Amino acid sequence: MSSPNQPVPFTADDYRARMARAAESAAAAGLAGVLVAPGPDLVYLTGYRPTAITERLTLLVLAAGQDPVLVVPTLEAPDAEQAVGAPALTLRDWTDGKDPYAVTAPLLDAKGRFGISDNAWAMHLLGLQQYLPGTSYASLTEVLPMLRAVKDAAELERIAAAGAAADATYEEILKVRFAGRAETEVAADLARLLTEYGHSQVDFTVVGSGPNGANPHHEAGSRTIERGDMVVLDFGGLKHGYGSDTSRTVHVGEPTAQEQRVHDIVREAQEAGCGAVRPGAACQDIDRAARAVITEFGYGDRFIHRTGHGIGVTTHEPPYMIEGEEQPLVPGMCFSVEPGVYLPGRFGVRIEDIVTVTEDGGRRLNATARELAIVE
Repeated sequence: MSSPNQPVPFTADDYRARMARAAESAAAAGLAGVLVAPGPDLVYLTGYRPTAITERLTLLVLAAGQDPVLVVPTLEAPDAEQAVGAPALTLRDWTDGKDPYAVTAPLLDAKGRFGISDNAWAMHLLGLQQYLPGTSYASLTEVLPMLRAVKDAAELERIAAAGAAADATYEEILKVRFAGRAETEVAADLARLLTEYGHSQVDFTVVGSGPNGANPHHEAGSRTIERGDMVVLDFGGLKHGYGSDTSRTVHVGEPTAQEQRVHDIVREAQEAGCGAVRPGAACQDIDRAARAVITEFGYGDRFIHRTGHGIGVTTHEPPYMIEGEEQPLVPGMCFSVEPGVYLPGRFGVRIEDIVTVTEDGGRRLNATARELAIVE
């Protein structure tokens, strides 16, 4: 059994299966293989997170019909050998003074097209191209957008635990004083609470008060929060290696009729977006459902971002809930549903939950109240 404090551990077999699926998906997409640099893809596929990402080449090579190989600097090989997924792959190390591309090139089809991590360093990609001029490359987000999108039961457990921790953080932040304090002070409270509730990494703590709330990605600043302010709260990070991300909008004292109305519209739009989640629906259908409500009430031009994004080992990843994204929803996918309305110079409203696709619909992984909360 597992608990929120002790999730089901991933095993070498889990990572072996992930690498095999990645290689098979690459072949199905017409690729010669997948090249994975340090970052979230490498953590997801192998469990290996280098202690430092440097100019030295580290690269996982996956291709259908061949064993996975991780090319690593010799001085980092001992750490790589300790990764949970290490028994499922072969390590090939190289020493300083040697050419790492000479080690890597024989592992690749000299005329193949490869998917490569979005965050791979340009110098490494150019080094491979110089050694193998017949190869070509495309970003994994472009060619294998579903690589990490469908979560298994153990992953869902971790995302649910992260969501519960974010919910607990929100419940506690409602108890703190807002009026007379700087946005940065409330943001610090959010970061502290996320950590207290088990987050190992805090990625963002948006506190947008009054007119600052009309900027969806406002960085908490020195503005003093006042009575009468609408305040957008958007916060999240990683717990057990998986992401949380939730948004609620609160009001310092009683809201005006318009403020309450706009909040009600966004809440209705968020309900519509979550209600549209079901297997087989297109990602764009979630955006359309939420956007239609806001447009109906005359604020369509003030909903200025996509309705959602995927979440997993990072807090933002494919798929994206936006017009034009026809990727069908599949059970196990997890993403945000976060419509908003932003009135420049006045205030903003956003409400966000993480939702996972089930066999017959969708399930929210955030459970805090979505009504407009009154704070002091």
